[in-house]
Amino acid sequence: MTQYVGAIDQGTTSSRFIVFDREGHLIVCKQREHAQLYPRPGHVEHDPLEIWRNTQDVMRDALDAAGLTPKDLLSIGITNQRETTLIWDRRTGEPLHNALVWQDTRNDRLVTEFARDGGRDRFRALTGLPLASYFSGLKLRWLLDHVDGAREKAEAGDVLFGNIDTWLVWNLTGGPEGGLHVTDVTNASRTQLMSLETLAWDDGMLATFAIPRAMLPDIVSSSQVYGETRVPFAGVPIAGILGDQQAALFGQTCFQPGEAKNTYGTGCFALMNTGEKPVPSTCGLVTTLGYKLDGQPAVYALEGSIAITGALVQWLRDNLHMIQDSAEVERLATTVEDNGGVYFVPAFSGLYAPHWNEGARGLIIGLTRYANRGHIARACLEATAFQTHEVLEAMETDSGIPVRELRSDGGMVANVTLMQFQADILDVPVVRPKVAETTALGAAYAAGLATGYWKSTDDLVRNWGVDRRWEPNMEAAQRRRITATWKRAVKRAFDWDMQDD
Repeated sequence: MTQYVGAIDQGTTSSRFIVFDREGHLIVCKQREHAQLYPRPGHVEHDPLEIWRNTQDVMRDALDAAGLTPKDLLSIGITNQRETTLIWDRRTGEPLHNALVWQDTRNDRLVTEFARDGGRDRFRALTGLPLASYFSGLKLRWLLDHVDGAREKAEAGDVLFGNIDTWLVWNLTGGPEGGLHVTDVTNASRTQLMSLETLAWDDGMLATFAIPRAMLPDIVSSSQVYGETRVPFAGVPIAGILGDQQAALFGQTCFQPGEAKNTYGTGCFALMNTGEKPVPSTCGLVTTLGYKLDGQPAVYALEGSIAITGALVQWLRDNLHMIQDSAEVERLATTVEDNGGVYFVPAFSGLYAPHWNEGARGLIIGLTRYANRGHIARACLEATAFQTHEVLEAMETDSGIPVRELRSDGGMVANVTLMQFQADILDVPVVRPKVAETTALGAAYAAGLATGYWKSTDDLVRNWGVDRRWEPNMEAAQRRRITATWKRAVKRAFDWDMQDD
């Protein structure tokens, strides 16, 4: 009997279930979007129950569409939007509040408070992360401080915390009826509560952030059999968990130190494999877990996180109504030869790597009467490439390893204009793989390795292949000029939204 591996890809805007065969080919994919909730400026929320309903629906829909049954699945992997934080009642499974999405900045005062003693890097050596509204630990602290009764219930062991991976595993394996409360090392490394050295919750961080240990999940490897599904169908092993960007690193088979990938989605996330020892960053990156296979040493990575890239195209569509469909942005951008001197810094929720400036806000600069819709569309696309260039420049400085090729994935890699400009700005080739769904594929690979579907990572490397390659063709002088102008624009965006202490 032919068997397959499934992957739940629970992202910022949608939930998907994808089935892959042994060669890494996509057999079937079903997807459902969930609502983006913006109750106040800077607040971004998701309904965890809607995400759970949609996840069940796409799992059933995918099997039905492909004519498969649960017995055809050898195992299931999970990849998820990271840092998105929720708490729920252990006995009922009811969330105590909507999930705080990774983009949410309501905890920025906590960032300022904790940075007063030791600065934003006071926990970097221990956790790999700067103090920022982005990470889960301070989002969890905000929920405990502001949701009525949450802290008391958490201290009594009646409230559970998790990122979306933990929420899904708990529900898939029974929820209130014995559901597993776990998270893998990649997701745990995004909380600012885990020690990079021990791969365990750190007592000092828990005490500093006032987080009750009783509410935290067990930390597990990224590839091992955790348990079996009970809903929406029974008996399929759950055997892989990876945060979405680490899953893309794994799906792109970046198994050697120095290999790097960039995922072009709602935001952009570049990761470089740095091997079995964490590399501290002095250039505004974060040190994170790349993955950990069961029984093997952990593999670390440097990461540069960019909050707004694909979301900027959505903003042009939904807020300015400049386009009707996201795919139209490339056509509009190609109506002009260049950006006409227009630069777009999309600091809608501050700037992440390598600047970590919470008070930055978005700006469009360089406007003249010459500028038109095409220039703004082009500046929108170029903003993604410029931000990626800043991150990879920092990676090379921190690691001492030159990036010789950038493996790219995510929805925006279909945009040929963007990919060519990215190669031009980086001055290295940009490569798109044959299997574009590298995030879900990485989760499937982790689950398949744990259950013997693939024997080793060598099998996965053999599956990887190039679909298209973009070579740089921009003059060095032009590259230097426009990147310098971009950096001037970024500095103008700094600290715009400064709040009184």
